[in-house]
Amino acid sequence: MNAVLTLIANPAAPCLTDTMAEGARAALKALGGDVAPPVWLAPGVAMDLAFDGLAPEQAEAAVRPIVAGQPVDVVAQTQAGRRKRLLVADMESTIIEQEMLDELGDYVGKKEHIAAITARAMNGEIDFKGALRERVALLKGLPAATLDAVWGRATLMPGAKALVATMRAHGAYCVLVSGGFTCFTGRVREWVGFHEDRGNGLEIDGGVLTGRPTEPILDRDSKLESLLHYAGARRVPVPETMTVGDGANDLPMLLAAGMGVAFHAKPSVAAQARARIGHGDLTALLYIQGYRAAEIVDSVAERTPG
Repeated sequence: MNAVLTLIANPAAPCLTDTMAEGARAALKALGGDVAPPVWLAPGVAMDLAFDGLAPEQAEAAVRPIVAGQPVDVVAQTQAGRRKRLLVADMESTIIEQEMLDELGDYVGKKEHIAAITARAMNGEIDFKGALRERVALLKGLPAATLDAVWGRATLMPGAKALVATMRAHGAYCVLVSGGFTCFTGRVREWVGFHEDRGNGLEIDGGVLTGRPTEPILDRDSKLESLLHYAGARRVPVPETMTVGDGANDLPMLLAAGMGVAFHAKPSVAAQARARIGHGDLTALLYIQGYRAAEIVDSVAERTPG
């Protein structure tokens, strides 16, 4: 069969049942689809329904009412090229749980103010470059040593290490591309196991932050350029790429990739992305690719930076 629909729950709270699976199958059959029996990728967590005769968008629309009110994500796609050879991931609120610029703002008593600007930028309400410059300006005079102190607040998003370790084990190239700062992206790269990282720089003079980011600023266009650059450099056709992020500056790379996943994303981003995960953790990206639980590399993420 040429297409597949996947139901995904959070591994921390498995809730998928045979009843849900059969309800989803019946919904696809009611539209005239030819539907195979359910295949469990992980009991209670992830399940595939292979089908023919329907567009993926039709299949998703038919099944979403079946799981409405349940913490279950629905992703339908064609079977061809399902497993991806390149992963390009956002960092903040995607691979790690924090927005590090907001955390830095806590050290100057302006966390709420900076976080409000961040939220507007990530929802696409204001220009990212201008918002970054405005927020960094508020950190002027902050000792550079604070960067090390705030790093101690970083925690990994559940499933982050398993996602990267599993894709690497199956030959994929994994890159971290962030509008955040290289003083953090490099550490997250090593912590999680990405091959490379890209991010923005912070000007430091005399051991203190100048209140200016280094230019040019990595933004939404830069993220898209990164996807295309790595795809070309690694000779990976764009349909065989996967991107993941949560904010408006991620949207161009989400829309361009073979599979772009809006992960616990801002509303404007989730509404436009091809696939969205609002309940599962980052292992959802593995189930989207058809990995079974037994294939996922066991890499339990520590809750403190490593």
